[in-house]
Formats: sequence, C-alpha cells, structure tokens
Amino acid sequence: MSETRTLQSDHDARDVIEKDRKHLWHHLFQHSVFETQDPQVFVEGEGARVRDIHGKWYLDGTSGGVWCVNVGYGRESIAKAVYEQLRRLPYYAGVVGTVPAAEYASALAQWLPELDRLYFANSGSEANEKAIKMVRQIAHQNGTGKYKVLYRDRDYHGTTIGCLAASGQEERKEAYGPFPDGFAAIPHAMCYRCPFGKTYPDCEVECARALGDAIEAEGPDTVGGVILEPITAGGGVIPPVAEYYGIIRNICDRYGVVLIIDEVVCGFGRTGTMFGYQHYDFVPDIVTMAKGMASSYAPISAAAVRSDVFDAFLEDPSDKYGHFRDISTYGGCTAGFAAALENLRIIEEEDLIDNSRVMGEYLLDRLRELSDHRHVGDVRGRGLFAGVELVRDKASKTPVSEDVMAAVVKKAAAKGVLVGKTTRSVPGLNNTINLAPPLIVTKADIDELMDAVKAGIEHGCRSL
Repeated sequence: MSETRTLQSDHDARDVIEKDRKHLWHHLFQHSVFETQDPQVFVEGEGARVRDIHGKWYLDGTSGGVWCVNVGYGRESIAKAVYEQLRRLPYYAGVVGTVPAAEYASALAQWLPELDRLYFANSGSEANEKAIKMVRQIAHQNGTGKYKVLYRDRDYHGTTIGCLAASGQEERKEAYGPFPDGFAAIPHAMCYRCPFGKTYPDCEVECARALGDAIEAEGPDTVGGVILEPITAGGGVIPPVAEYYGIIRNICDRYGVVLIIDEVVCGFGRTGTMFGYQHYDFVPDIVTMAKGMASSYAPISAAAVRSDVFDAFLEDPSDKYGHFRDISTYGGCTAGFAAALENLRIIEEEDLIDNSRVMGEYLLDRLRELSDHRHVGDVRGRGLFAGVELVRDKASKTPVSEDVMAAVVKKAAAKGVLVGKTTRSVPGLNNTINLAPPLIVTKADIDELMDAVKAGIEHGCRSL
C-alpha cells in the first residue's frame, strides 16, 4: 500500500496537520475543537479499510464517512479508467454528447425499467435541485400552477437552499432561512416513533395516507411533486413498511403529482437491491442518484426520468423557453462517466448487490442481538445500511444526548472501527448509530464492527 506523497517522518505528518489546521475548512465541523486536539487526516485506503496519517488502520463502517465508497478503496481499474478517459477527452459541456456519457446512460438505463432518460450533474444536491426545477417548469408550461413540492419529516435532500427547503431536518436548516415558498412537510414513516401514536399493522399506514391530506391542505391545484428517500438515511435509517409506497404511488396518480425518489444514499447496492425503491412494488417518475454511482472515485450524479416527464419538454423548437433550461458545468466532466462505468462493471461482476443483501442480513441479525440491551431502543435497516437507536430507558424512549453518541463513536474508533451517528439533524433525536460499510465486507469484518459497536455503547452509556 502506498500513497502519492509518502510521508517520510513524524515531521512530515506534523507539517500536513498544521497546514490542515491553518487553512482547511472542514465540513460539518466546529473548528474551535482544534484548539485542544489535532484534526484527523487520512492518507490511504485498501478494501474496506483506511489509514490515518499516524499509521493507524481502521475498518470503515461508514464507506467514506457519508456512505459513498460502495466498492471499497484501492480500485486500480477505476483509477486507470479515469486516467485513460482524461487523457483522451477530459471534458465537454453537456450541450453535446461524449462517448462515456452515452455508454453510461445506456448501461444505467438497464437497471431502471421505465426510467430511461438520464440528466447528469455532479452532486446529489444538484440532482435533486434539477428534479425540483423539472416539476416547476412543467407546471409553468402547462399553466397549472402546480409548483409546490412536498417532502417528508426526517428526510434530507441536499445542501442548496432549494434542497434544504425540501428537507425534513430542522437542525440542518437552522440559520439558513428564509427559504423559498412552495414546500411543505408530511409525517415521517418510523414505526418506533409513530407520529400518530399507532402500532403497525393496525395503523392503516396512516403515515403514507397523510400525503393525500397534505395535498388537500395545500390545494390539489398547487401541488406538483413530492420528494422522498426510499429509506430515510441521515434522519435515522428508517425503512417504511411494505405497503407504504404503493399507497404513495396511488395518491400521486390520483392528484397528478410527480413522485421523486432520492436514491443518493440508497442507490447502487447499498440496501441489497440496485436501488432502494426496488424493495417496493412501484415505479417513481424521477429517480435522483449520486454517491455510489462512481463510489466517489469521481464526482457524478443524475436524475433519471420516465418518458412522460422527458416528453413534457419536447416543445416546438421556436419556443425558446420550452426545453429544460438547465446546465451543470461538471455534469460534462468525462472522469465521472468513466469511473461510473467501471464502478458498475465491478458491482455487476463481483455480485456486490447480493453481497450487500447477504452480509446485510447478517449485520442486522448481529445487531438484533443488542435488542435486549437496556439502552438500545430500536434496530432497523436494509442491506448494508443499518441504524441502532439509543435511549435512556426503553419505557419512555427518551433519546440519549449527543454527548453520549459522541462517546460511543469515539470508543468504536479507539477499537479501530469507524461508525457514524445522526448529528445536528433532528431536534432532540440525534441518537442513532449509522452503519454503512463498503459492499465488499465479509462476516469477519462485520464481527469486528459489532465488537466495536458493543464496546462503544457500553462506554458511551455507562453513566446513564
């Protein structure tokens, strides 16, 4: 294992750390912490593991921290594919086609029955912004006034102002308003904390039927779209019950609402199917994706649409406003397509979707062994995407504090395993451990992960 710039000594490491401390603005991080501790710096990865600047290796239970390095680290074939494409043609704007763009669009369409048009961009936030813009432009062109987009409590759709407006994580939105008009929430779909105080299956899946109530409340002539994660990710890893999306689909059809499914996290095998929505019996109108598209070896995202959505923009060429008037500069970068093509080949040839399913079942079985722990309130997930909700006591379901969660994660890292947690997302409910290892993990890796999770919970909750 090697890296581009070999660190020859502790002096070299200290130099990098001080440059980081002085100049780098980390994401989602309070930098005052660096007054008393060093920033963490990673230098290389191999398989399901990463090494920090001090030489310590970690099992990465987070696939890059934000659930995206699906095929694992050190994939030389992806690096070579990117190099060869960049040497041949690094970029041309998406107003024209390129060979890797056409090849990848065709290959990906095979995994998306009934959604065979791909609009490429460079981040999940951007893909979701495009989908929202599609809904609004269709409303304008049809003269319907159906410009509003509904979203679900606890779901997250991106960092732009528009995507934040369509996200159900109030702490992520704090201090970034005022937000644009035309967005409204529906309840979340977590049975453990049912927003209606009911118990499945005697609930009539009211959380799904609430979409119809929200459309009526907003005005059916004003609601044009709804955007949902197939499995709520950063809001607590929440898979809806089996009937949920069939009800949602029927409501959207009844009211003429475009159904957008945000697969930025769940796509490309994360949940044990190629896309998370494929656990359910329905077809969305738009599917957005990013993260696992190229396993983050290069930036790329997309919005896949059904033919009727695409056809809505096939107007008379003399109408200068009739086409989808949008562009993404880096949506034309060919490195993303080259990386995504090789990433898709790896997923298919190594059968990583099935490994995600099989190892995911093993992971959830091992996690359910914790169900009797006095501070484990709920275990949930699909494939290699799981959440463990921690509570002060089971009877009240009172969440543990963020300080407890930080201690859990820190202890796991001390054991050589990186796990995630909900952070500054849902007020008072940032109490879920998030587990999303690369799709290449083995039973031995999961056993190691479990030992660290158990140690983290015992350590973090010891004073409760």
